[in-house]
Amino acid sequence: MIQEATAATPLEALDPTPPSRQGIPRSLFALSVFYGGMVCIAGVLANKQVALGPLAVEAGIFAFLMLVVTSSAVTELYGAKAGRTLVYLGFVPLLVSSALTYFILALPASPEMEAERLSAYELLLSSTPRIWLGGIIAYGISTLLNVWIFDKMKRGEGKLVWLRAAVAGMISQALDTLIFISIAFYGVFPIMQLMLGQMLAKVVLSAIAFPPLISLMIALAKRLDAKGAIE
Repeated sequence: MIQEATAATPLEALDPTPPSRQGIPRSLFALSVFYGGMVCIAGVLANKQVALGPLAVEAGIFAFLMLVVTSSAVTELYGAKAGRTLVYLGFVPLLVSSALTYFILALPASPEMEAERLSAYELLLSSTPRIWLGGIIAYGISTLLNVWIFDKMKRGEGKLVWLRAAVAGMISQALDTLIFISIAFYGVFPIMQLMLGQMLAKVVLSAIAFPPLISLMIALAKRLDAKGAIE
């Protein structure tokens, strides 16, 4: 018996195929790609002010809300550690895209480029260091707080997703507004009116949009996972 077991060991060592191979869940792969795209586009969309009733808000909040929705869905499906990891990895496309933007702006423009187009391009993509820093800090703190609250309120599998989504979203988005506007604009002009307007808009959007969007994203993720993992 000992000789048979010993003889089998070299054969197993020569087999390059692992005894059990687990692939990447399709939903986790898809949500991670989507998350990275929203991180990059949020800063571009923020250049437009949109009217939501009597409130004027920067359009980047819609992409940022999708970041919160995605991290919440990942937390629900794979746990708080996976949700936090997604947020941490989100700093990679955020920092790289910001660095590339500054690099491209520093390069001399082609003489063939129209002056009006160049001026619009530079106006759209340039931002002050305070705005850039405020966005990064607000992103990290508010999304991690959202993941923490969303996970801590969990009681059982799939319980009260709508309530957890609304509460975590409203609190984290209020904090996001407080951090970003304070860092970006404090001392430049009076910020209280802007802060209250942005905060109210984000809290209302969080309460209304987060529950159905997170439930929809979780349902779509489960359908993707039903097709099997990516090997």
